Amino acid sequence: MTTRATHEELEPPMESRVDMIGLFSKGEKPKDHWRIGTEHEKFVYFTKDKRAPSYEEKGGIHALMIGLTRYGWEPIYEAENIIALGGPDGNVSLEPAGQFELSGAPLDNLHETCAETGRHLQQVKEVGDRLGLGFLGLGLWPDKTRAELPIMPKGRYKIMLDHMPRVGTMGLDMMLRTCTIQTNLDYSSEADMVKKFQVSLALQPLATAMFANSPFLEGKPNGFLSYRSHIWTDTDSARTGMLPFVFEDGFGYERYADFMLDVPMYFVFRDGKYVDAAGLSFRDFLKGELSVLPGEKPTLQDWTDHLSTAFPEVRLKSFLEMRGADGGPWNKICALPAFWVGLLYDQTALDAAWDEVKHWTIADHQRIRDEVPRLALDARGPRGRTLRELGKVILDIADAGLKARNRINSIGDTEQGFLDPLREIISSGKVPAQRLLDRYHGEWNGNISRIYDEMSF
Repeated sequence: MTTRATHEELEPPMESRVDMIGLFSKGEKPKDHWRIGTEHEKFVYFTKDKRAPSYEEKGGIHALMIGLTRYGWEPIYEAENIIALGGPDGNVSLEPAGQFELSGAPLDNLHETCAETGRHLQQVKEVGDRLGLGFLGLGLWPDKTRAELPIMPKGRYKIMLDHMPRVGTMGLDMMLRTCTIQTNLDYSSEADMVKKFQVSLALQPLATAMFANSPFLEGKPNGFLSYRSHIWTDTDSARTGMLPFVFEDGFGYERYADFMLDVPMYFVFRDGKYVDAAGLSFRDFLKGELSVLPGEKPTLQDWTDHLSTAFPEVRLKSFLEMRGADGGPWNKICALPAFWVGLLYDQTALDAAWDEVKHWTIADHQRIRDEVPRLALDARGPRGRTLRELGKVILDIADAGLKARNRINSIGDTEQGFLDPLREIISSGKVPAQRLLDRYHGEWNGNISRIYDEMSF
C-alpha cells in the first residue's frame, strides 16, 4: 500500500476530470522504457515460539527496520515511527499486522528483478538471524487467529480496520492474515493498456491457481487451495472483483476513472495525519463538499492515494498491477513477473493470449474466478478445458514472449528459466497448496508447526 511521509507538501488542487485521467496517460511509455516492478510480502515470526512480533517489543518489527538501515536503507517516518524504508532497491514497508513487504524498483529485466529479490531476502535473513526472527512464504497465516496478531502504527490502517467490518465479513482477514506477490507493468498507449488489462484480468485466475498457497486457517485445512483469494470475495464489493466493464466496448482511462470515483473513500492525508473519510464520496471531494474537509478540493496526490484503495484483481494507476497471486517462496517470487512479462511485453504473445480468452463471456470470467480458490487448476473454462490444460498453452506463449525479448544475463541465460517452477506445477497438476496438504495429512501427521520448517526463507 502507498506510504506517505509526514514532510510532504500539499500540492495545488486538481482543476478537472482531465487531471485525473491525465495521471493514466502520463504513465504511457515507449516499449524500450517499459520496466518491471515486483512486490512481495512475507510473514514475520519469532523463531523461539512462532509468535508474530509487535512493532515496539524487543527484537520486533521496529528493530527489524532499524537493522536493515545497515544496508543503506533510509527510514521513512509517520510521526515518530519508522513505517517504511527507502533505497535503490525500492521501498520496504509494513502491512497491517507486520507482514514485511519489498516494493521493488522498476527494473529492465527479470535477471535484475531476481537479483533484487535475492539481495532483499539475504538482508532480511541476516538481520532476522540476529534478532531471532524468521520469515514465512505463504498466502495466509496458517495458525494465527486475528486476536494473536499485532497492529502496525500506521494511521491509514486504523481507519481501514474500523471500516472493514461495515462492508464485508473478511476484510480484517485480508488486512491481518494474508500475503501476496504482485507485478507492476507498463503500457505504451491507452489501447495498449486496454488490451493488457483485458488479457491479464481474464488470466488472473490462472495465476491464482498456479500460485495457490493458502490451504490452512488457524492450524487446520480450510477447504480452499487459495483461501487468500477467497477472502477477497467478501472484503468490500465496492472496491474488489473482476470488473466486468473492462471487457466492454469503449473501456479506457475515463471508464476506469468513473469506477474509481464511485469507490468510497478511506482517508485524506493532511498535515502529516490521515483524516478519516471512510465511506465518503470522492465526487463530493471534487466539488469541495467533503464533510471532513469542507471547502477543500483534492490534489493529484489525493487521487493517487485513492487509486490505491481499490483492490480489484488487476489495478490501474500509472501502470498495471497484477494482484492474483498468493505469497510464496523465493523461486515463486521470480516466477510471477516472468509469467506476466512473457505474456504482456511481447506483442505476438499478447495477441496469442488474447486469442485464448477473447470468446469468454462476463459470466465465464466470474465463474472461473469463483471456482479457482477451491479448485485451482481443476477449475474449467467455458469449453470444458481445465485451467491446467489452459496453463500449458499460456505458459508456452509466455515462454515464447520471453524468448523474443532476448534479455540475456552474464552467463548467457535468457529469462525463460524463471518460468520453470510454473512448468513443474502445470506438468504435475499439483499447486503448492496441494503439496502442503499432502504433507499435513502424511509426514506431518496433522502438526501444522512443521510448516515453519518447510516454508521459511
